[in-house]
Amino acid sequence: MLEFFTGIISGTVSGTGMGGGTILILILSVFMGIDQHIAQATNLVFFVPTSITAIITTIKDKLINWRIGVPVAIAGVIGAIFGARISVRMDVNHLKKYFGIFLILITIYEIYSLIKQYIFEKKKA
Repeated sequence: MLEFFTGIISGTVSGTGMGGGTILILILSVFMGIDQHIAQATNLVFFVPTSITAIITTIKDKLINWRIGVPVAIAGVIGAIFGARISVRMDVNHLKKYFGIFLILITIYEIYSLIKQYIFEKKKA
């Protein structure tokens, strides 16, 4: 049952384009005790169907900028090949640390964005 709710939460966040996979990896590794390598690989399996679903929805709503999306996707595939090769060879403790650093950087950026937006709106009013 925990797997179902994890999928619902991660899928919802993923469908909004905000990184449901990051939440999935966090839940699998921290709360479910799954090895970091396995959590990240599981995320890849999760990512394909949820991405396809989100892509179909956003195509219907005409929200995709294809001139930007296609080159980024191609470069992303190349990056994914390198990233997967690096990840498989990496010590799990290092992988956990790098994932934690990644989450901290995202958090700092989001807080900075909120503060910046708040200041902008305050000046506007």
